[in-house]
Amino acid sequence: MQRIFSGIQPSGIPTLGNYLGAIRNWVALQQGHECLYCLVDLHAITTWQDPAALRAQTLTQTAILLASGIDPERHIVFNQSANSAHARLAWILNCVARIGWLNRMTQFKDKAGKDREGASAGLYVYPNLMAADIMAYHATRVPVGDDQKQHLELANDIAQKFNHDYGVDFFPAMEAVVPPAAARVMSLRDGTRKMSKSDPSDQSRINLTDDADAIALKIRRAKTDPEPLPTDPADLEARPEARNLVTILAALSDRTPAEVLAEHGGSGFGPFKDALTQQLQQSLAPITAETRRLLADPGYLQGVLRRGAGRAQAISEPIVREAERIVGFVS
Repeated sequence: MQRIFSGIQPSGIPTLGNYLGAIRNWVALQQGHECLYCLVDLHAITTWQDPAALRAQTLTQTAILLASGIDPERHIVFNQSANSAHARLAWILNCVARIGWLNRMTQFKDKAGKDREGASAGLYVYPNLMAADIMAYHATRVPVGDDQKQHLELANDIAQKFNHDYGVDFFPAMEAVVPPAAARVMSLRDGTRKMSKSDPSDQSRINLTDDADAIALKIRRAKTDPEPLPTDPADLEARPEARNLVTILAALSDRTPAEVLAEHGGSGFGPFKDALTQQLQQSLAPITAETRRLLADPGYLQGVLRRGAGRAQAISEPIVREAERIVGFVS
């Protein structure tokens, strides 16, 4: 059984984009794989986080994962900082990776923006920690979106260089898993930008904790254009907001955009938004309700993370200790 590792930052509340792009597929991958799903709080602090908010969001995201269908008994759910193996291996990989490799990482350029010199060193070496997250478990399959493929390629380069430098065949190759059902969900305010939990405008996203009224209001206010919906999916290419809303309805109802347009093509956005709102409310209501129930028992959620961290350590500790031995550390 192949081992999967994937993580989500506990900075902000997961959005519909996180659900359709990752979490829903994590649930499906539980069949036939050994899965580790991690709240990557070490990654989160590469940009400043309010400590109390980070703790609360870690529990909230844990609740959302469980409410979405992640099984913490059959698989492992834990927070990254609870297992020191990640940080220990990341330092070794910092010394294996080359600065030139990191300089090519487009996500650092995007996140640092014009203030590159003011970005944290942690943000710069973020990809090395991501590599350590995976390699600490000898995971061979990694669910990633398009924006993380470059980081996984780097992880493989680092693994190969480690093996070459020390004359070992220790770290295995890692394969990207891009599930066919993954949907790229864009902002409700700008169809050219990805839906993000860090967007300053709450109206740009559907949070997985939003109630039915909040969902209805956000969809009603979602940006569109003045033309009716087309009947041909090809005509959506130049209409990013229309394409985004059609993509969301198609993903939630397990249909193709062509099937959605066969029903709604030629009509205005009013009736279409009503149908989208109903589908969102129907699909997300069970997750929202179960999340609230779980959050009412924080002790249970803390126990899930604590037990998960212990199980994660049992896998990673022998691997990281062996990596430390290989590089010459005295235990």
